[in-house]
Amino acid sequence: MGTSPQVDPIKFEVIRNALVEATEEMTVALRRSAYSTNIKTRADFSCAYFDHQLRPVAQAFAQANHLGSLTILVPRAIEAYGPENIGPNDAILINDPFLGGVHLNDIALISPLYYEDECLGYVANLAHHVDVGGGAPASIGAFREVYQEGVIIPPVKLVQGGEIVSDVFRLIIAQIRSKHETSGDLRAQIAANNTGIRRLQALLDRFGVASVSFYIDELMAYTERRTRAEMEKLPKGSFTADGYIDYDGFSDQPVHLVARIEIDDGGVLFDFNGSDPQRRAPVNSTYSMTYAACAYVLKTLIDPDVPANAGFYSLVSMVAPEGTVVNGKPPAAVVGGWETHMRLTEVILKALAPAMPERIPAGSKGMICHAGFGGIDPRMDVYYCFLETLAGGYGGRYGSDGPDAVQPHGQNTENAPVEETEISYPVRINRYELIENSEGAGRHRGGLGLRRDYLFSDPEVSFTILADRNRWGPWGLFDGLPGRKASYVLNPDGEAMELESKVTLELKPGDVVSYRTCGGGGYGPPGERDPQQVLRDVREGKVSLERARTVYRVAIDADAWVVDEEKTEQLRR
Repeated sequence: MGTSPQVDPIKFEVIRNALVEATEEMTVALRRSAYSTNIKTRADFSCAYFDHQLRPVAQAFAQANHLGSLTILVPRAIEAYGPENIGPNDAILINDPFLGGVHLNDIALISPLYYEDECLGYVANLAHHVDVGGGAPASIGAFREVYQEGVIIPPVKLVQGGEIVSDVFRLIIAQIRSKHETSGDLRAQIAANNTGIRRLQALLDRFGVASVSFYIDELMAYTERRTRAEMEKLPKGSFTADGYIDYDGFSDQPVHLVARIEIDDGGVLFDFNGSDPQRRAPVNSTYSMTYAACAYVLKTLIDPDVPANAGFYSLVSMVAPEGTVVNGKPPAAVVGGWETHMRLTEVILKALAPAMPERIPAGSKGMICHAGFGGIDPRMDVYYCFLETLAGGYGGRYGSDGPDAVQPHGQNTENAPVEETEISYPVRINRYELIENSEGAGRHRGGLGLRRDYLFSDPEVSFTILADRNRWGPWGLFDGLPGRKASYVLNPDGEAMELESKVTLELKPGDVVSYRTCGGGGYGPPGERDPQQVLRDVREGKVSLERARTVYRVAIDADAWVVDEEKTEQLRR
């Protein structure tokens, strides 16, 4: 660790872990007291602690997408509001996408940590709310500018002296459809911050301000040393790739993304010059979203034990030209910015794959894949909203297959259980299953996509798809094949109308919306896959007998369920 004589290694580790555990306990408080499925079940939130210099000290990640976004948002929010205006037991609320925020659904609450009348930092949490108003239930849709997407919250004081500022609270709730859930989720965010403050104050009681401050500085220096040492192991040079979002939701033109990664002794530079100008469409990423992609990729390439704090972030440099799809400026629509963030993550990995073939997977789901709907719940005669994101296939890797039906990369949310969804909302999930033959074939195959069908028996349901990948599937690597593309279908057992990936529908009673997400790309030539693994996939219903024969060149005796070695050898020859 390179300790000086002043540093007690045991105390260093105790304080280091206590800081992280304070944020972890915040996540428990938030999740257990939230009302919405999106927060309490799917865990679409994160928590963090910043010191008085606004340096990120400790973070707990339910959502790795938030790895960099809170780091940008909290300092900008505090500086804009003025730290002198935030007293003990206060809290400010913000979701402004052009002041360090992301899309409007992700609302951050920031509270000061006071100890003996001195502000020693801030705790913060960022949570995805099921609705923030705007042009469609769940506040997602193919909008043209940010003002259509919902309520924009600059830094405002939601809590003052320990009490909710009722005027601000009522003003925000008035813009929102899901008033009951949102009211509960905002209070859960307050509870989470209060929990973090109590835990940090207990740490200060035990070790004292001077000691904790000293070890925070040591933690930053330690993290920077560890990160630099890890970066020394990365290949040096300049690596470039590009990719596309299928289309922007209005024009038929793909959205071009360009990434150049420069790795040298000074750190890692992510340069997105050459990416398309911002669109009057929902696909613009904010600065924080794009930065989060960079931080995520670097974090995956180094020792996972390296802490995530200012010592790590200081070595992440980014060039994202303002006015482009990777750094939109007002009035850019940003609701689908996480879709762009996800594809940008994959483009960065694609650029690095030739230099790190054993570390980089083939293309994965590469989209957030939102499903949002709402209307009047006939059981209670109240407006309801629901939002979830659907899983897809992960890319095949150097030593193993890609997992089936997961939320890849920075998108670490869980899938909403069928039982909870049907109990809480007027919808039935008719089908929820893996999709046979959706994998990208390879020496190591990609993961399978999933199918999820929503049946609505009640009128006045507005349903929004905000996703992608229905034109091109995830790419394969090193002669692996691409995964099957996604599709979105209205009434699959009736008219079976193919839908675009960015659309809002007004449904009739009995309508069904079917999501079929993409599979992950394959890694390496399919003809080199172990025949016994192909047999296992066929027996598990993941790959058909015909696909085993024509794509993997494996002949299977379906009566005995064994590989026909002689025919397989002939096919592969």
